[in-house]
Amino acid sequence: MSRSSIAVAPTTRPDMHRALSSAVLRGGGVIATDSDTASGLIWADPAAPSAFRSVASTMPSLEWVQLPYAGIEPFDEHLSDQYVWTCGKGVYAEPVAEHALALALCALRNVAAYHAATSWTAPIGTNLLNSRVTIVGAGGIASSLIRLLSPFGVDITVVRRRPEPIAGADRVFAPEEISIAVRGARIVFVAAALTEKTRHLIDAEALSAMSPDTWIVNVARGAIIDTDALLDALETKAIAGAALDVTDPEPLPTSHRLWTLENAIITPHVGNTPQMGLELLAGRVEANVARWLRGDPLIGTVDLDAHY
Repeated sequence: MSRSSIAVAPTTRPDMHRALSSAVLRGGGVIATDSDTASGLIWADPAAPSAFRSVASTMPSLEWVQLPYAGIEPFDEHLSDQYVWTCGKGVYAEPVAEHALALALCALRNVAAYHAATSWTAPIGTNLLNSRVTIVGAGGIASSLIRLLSPFGVDITVVRRRPEPIAGADRVFAPEEISIAVRGARIVFVAAALTEKTRHLIDAEALSAMSPDTWIVNVARGAIIDTDALLDALETKAIAGAALDVTDPEPLPTSHRLWTLENAIITPHVGNTPQMGLELLAGRVEANVARWLRGDPLIGTVDLDAHY
């Protein structure tokens, strides 16, 4: 086994396979031509987690696996301490944060309703400027979002697993204080990892603590919000609306009630698109291959206990 021998698999996404193979070479690695020699595996098809076991079983010397996305849920059944796992957390923070801000501005400025209108309508709109926002999560997306929000002079509350200070936030709360953290927020951004502790973190109680002028913007995972509770809040106008790039279930069925609501803006999980993301992922792979060869700590290591 050579530490520099890195496999890129599967080959079902030729564009992704080519880009990530080039990244391995730029990082100083060698593409494994014999699976027996591979010390690392760069997973090259996010849609094929079911193939992982058969691919990895041919690599007796495998020590490290690089997953393509920040969300590791598709690989749940394969995660174990047999390997060092890294994922894409932080890689896509910039485009996702940009999309979150775009959704917030569309919501506050009534852009979706104006787009759907077929005649001149009354003026509707609210400033983001100098308003209060809450960000659920404190990872790369939150950090990027805080920077993007800085010109708007907003007051920022962050909810994070450990209620420690974060640069740019005016206050920090723990997840069990979510109902306090969302009070008075004009926008509640959801940007946390999905774990058993964050599943349905935004539930009926949290929604009831929000104001009638609050918009929820979710660019993380759909299941962090209790969809049934959200539907109730939207239909009764207990909150102003929801702008969702992710849903539960996903893809959202054509017959789902969310599609019928005027105060729901839905985009099809495009905070990061393949065109945006592949170059960013390739940069992470290049950096991690170089670190792997030097024996340095890898970027984006998965915490198996925290599940992200």
